[in-house]
Amino acid sequence: MDMGGWLNEESSIILTRILLAAFLAGLVGIEREYKRHPAGFRTHLLVGIGACLAMVMALFGFQGYLENNSEYVRYDPSRLASYVISGVGFLGAGTIIVQGVSIKGLTTAASIWVVAAIGLAAGAGMYFPAVFTTIIVLLSLFFLNNVDRLFKSSQSEKAVISIEKSRMSLSSILDVFESHGLRIEKVRGSVAQEEGRELVVYVIHFNPPPHFQTSTIYDHLLHHDGVVQLEIEISGD
Repeated sequence: MDMGGWLNEESSIILTRILLAAFLAGLVGIEREYKRHPAGFRTHLLVGIGACLAMVMALFGFQGYLENNSEYVRYDPSRLASYVISGVGFLGAGTIIVQGVSIKGLTTAASIWVVAAIGLAAGAGMYFPAVFTTIIVLLSLFFLNNVDRLFKSSQSEKAVISIEKSRMSLSSILDVFESHGLRIEKVRGSVAQEEGRELVVYVIHFNPPPHFQTSTIYDHLLHHDGVVQLEIEISGD
């Protein structure tokens, strides 16, 4: 078999770009895999390669056809890239998990979207932007994941609220927190039985604004008939 028919200069360029996209996207995927996110190494690798292949196909796949029909065809390779970017959004949305008021997976969805862009850049031959973007992404994922703590209150608080399921709902509790301008961080719930009553116990982590008086929301919640027990724990960062 004659390998020289397809291992030409153009094929070498295409191979280099796909391998670079695989390497860069794989680096981002390793970080996600290390932190045990649902979309890890293989997902990011495949997204990066697929985006790169789409870009390479847009640049090299239709040259013969365009040369033979140059009088009738007007071709813009960036259109295929735009479809890749919008299409990857659906894949990223699948990694987002909503649990009550807690949302997980946004960073993974963003990393999937950006590796698609990295793949497109590598496919277009923009090596420096692809490598530089990968470095920024890795630095942000490894070292900037706790930067949001700088903007939070110096104290975090936890409220443990037991309510009668038939007389009060979680939405009513969250309305009370929101009316006082409290930022909900996480909500967990469990069911318990007490004296023949079915109770729901919610553990709510929240950040109060500066100089907030915890007793205000404590009194407000206790005025609800459905609240059986309430505990608020204050802990400094």
